[in-house]
Amino acid sequence: MVSTHTEIRMASPEIQDLLAPPSSESAVQKAVNLLDAKFTSLDQLDELETAVLQAQNRCNDLQEKLNASQAFLDSYLAETRASANTQLKAAQELSQSRHVLSDELSELSSDLVSVLSDEGGQPTLLEDLETLHRNLKELQSVKTYVQVAEHALNLSENALKDVQSSTSVTPESLQQYGALLHFVNKAQATAAPVEDGNGQQTLHLISFLEHLRDKTWRDIKLILYTSLSSAAEQLGWPTAINYPACDPEHRQAFEKHFLKLLSLQLLGRKLHKRANFQPNEKDGLYAIDALVQPISLRFKYHYDGNRQTNRLDKPEWYFTYILNIAHEHHHFMDTVVQHLLSRSEYKNISASSEFFLLLTPVLSRKVKKTVPLLLTRPSLFAHTIYQTLIFDAAFVEEGITIEKTTAGEASGGAWKGISEVILGNPEWFNAWLHAEKKFVEDQYHEIISSPDAWFVADEDEEEIVARDVRATNSARRIRALVNQVTDRFSPLPSAKQRSQFLISVQLPLLDLYRARITSALDAFETVSYAFVRAVPGALSISLSGKDEGTVKVDARNLTSGVEGVQRLCKALLSATYIHASLEAWTEEVVSALFNAFASLMMC
Repeated sequence: MVSTHTEIRMASPEIQDLLAPPSSESAVQKAVNLLDAKFTSLDQLDELETAVLQAQNRCNDLQEKLNASQAFLDSYLAETRASANTQLKAAQELSQSRHVLSDELSELSSDLVSVLSDEGGQPTLLEDLETLHRNLKELQSVKTYVQVAEHALNLSENALKDVQSSTSVTPESLQQYGALLHFVNKAQATAAPVEDGNGQQTLHLISFLEHLRDKTWRDIKLILYTSLSSAAEQLGWPTAINYPACDPEHRQAFEKHFLKLLSLQLLGRKLHKRANFQPNEKDGLYAIDALVQPISLRFKYHYDGNRQTNRLDKPEWYFTYILNIAHEHHHFMDTVVQHLLSRSEYKNISASSEFFLLLTPVLSRKVKKTVPLLLTRPSLFAHTIYQTLIFDAAFVEEGITIEKTTAGEASGGAWKGISEVILGNPEWFNAWLHAEKKFVEDQYHEIISSPDAWFVADEDEEEIVARDVRATNSARRIRALVNQVTDRFSPLPSAKQRSQFLISVQLPLLDLYRARITSALDAFETVSYAFVRAVPGALSISLSGKDEGTVKVDARNLTSGVEGVQRLCKALLSATYIHASLEAWTEEVVSALFNAFASLMMC
């Protein structure tokens, strides 16, 4: 391309010379030179005509060539102009294309810049593809989730339908529920826990499946619970039932639904054991628990609502209600229900004990709900605790034993009673202990402040403890207060709790009384010592602060003579009486506590 431009620049002067018109002077001069060179003598002039003709011919020939050359030149120039215009247009188009390509290149370059590097920019194509791919994977995951949830819901629905339509509970009627258990276990094993800031968390899908599994089992139980409750209502439940007098069809329906629940519990236990799953449910036979439900509803109606029977100061009312229910149905449980249990694998279960123990959760919930309202009312709180202890003792008197119940099979321990709801809570027990301690301290100060506290009591008021020792009123009242505290904690089932009353309430009470007697003796000794060292004369003690005068008391009367001896005797009688009382009390109470702790250590 460069050499072509150079040739064009070099040919330009020649072209201009060629295009210039001919010079007449140059032509004349050239013709003269030609004639001079050719015709050097006159003899040669004869050849002039011939030369002219030749020149004329040559001129004609050159004219023809000139015309041809001119025609060719015009044609070539036209072609050149056309080609130049074509090339110019092509160059313009290429220039425009170059600008378009430059713009497109700039746009593509900007598209390749990530949106992360420019807050106001648009995402790149690659980022759009990544986003779409991520959304696609999320949609696929959602689809899988929905399919899993749909399958589980279908299994749950089919399990409920099978139980509703079956006349008896068999492994076939629980096949769909077993499939649901297997499906949930498989999902749990497949899904890995999710890591977050709080540690490993279960996937929401797994939580949903577990909740569905639990709800399905509850719904299956509810179906059979409702059937048994309806059959029991036909017999007159929850009032006392005269079973032989009931309609045979009603009795047959009751027995059928009762046995269905027993079968459900037995088969369900096997399914759950195979699936390594333990339902979150309380202990107890399903069939007997279904009979407890109407009683629980009546209890809530009377003692959890706004009725007059729901009173904080009358806990004995709802305790008595449950005791009456247990007593009314004792015979029905020991005969009819026990006979039905003997036809199943639960023949070793005591129907009456199982029924009574399934009644206690109603009271436990009531006590848990009531106690927070009683913490600011110590007297009612203590009264409620005593009622729980009375209730537990009454249950034991009814012959209730946990060994022959499902709770006994599960725990292997003794029944702790309703009182354990309160006493087993350290905060509530300490609140009761603190209230009892404050009550005893107030009683102590009232006893000591009494005007007749240090009078010697008459013999006929109370029998003499030992050694024919008479006592002061304060000593006897302190002894009665100690015995009162003993009566309060002696029903407690735990030796540790009884020992806390001994250590926190009774021993401080006795120590206060000991300190009171000791301080009286110290004061007696101090006055006697001051009197011995004083100048002979009366030691005046002012007993009145009035302006009209003071009463002068001879200090010798306080430490000598009959009055001094009486003071010492009252202190001695009080200490001796309490000492003798403690000896008898130690043999009864402390020995019992020691034996209880020894038994615990052996266990």
